[in-house]
Amino acid sequence: MSAIGTRLLTLTVDGTDATAQVSTCVIKTGETDSDFVSFADAAAGGGREYTLALTFVQDPATGTLWDQVWAHAGEEVPAIVKPFGNATATSSQPHWSMTAIVSEPDGDLLGGEADASPSNRFVTEVEWKLTAKPTKVVA
Repeated sequence: MSAIGTRLLTLTVDGTDATAQVSTCVIKTGETDSDFVSFADAAAGGGREYTLALTFVQDPATGTLWDQVWAHAGEEVPAIVKPFGNATATSSQPHWSMTAIVSEPDGDLLGGEADASPSNRFVTEVEWKLTAKPTKVVA
């Protein structure tokens, strides 16, 4: 059994390793809000939509996740979630590949609450809609 731990996950967005910027990375699923549900969707239990939920440090440098939101909202980017942190996917430690649509948060984009800790950083939380169900990648 290869249960997923809480320390090894890595994330690549648009070809760039974003692991050091991210504290939360979750692939979410829910019922679609579509006005049209085909018979095939209904037979499969209903339409589904997928999102990539991220919490990341606010860093305005070019190429960061925060910069993706600021400069590239609305664009599609490839993303790979590697829950085991392994470089090569295997059947027991797969990766998940997806295409996400960069979007701004429905909350804090820049700034936050004061904190006396010199190591704390402001963060931004986003949920990027995925264009399809993520693909499980194995060897």
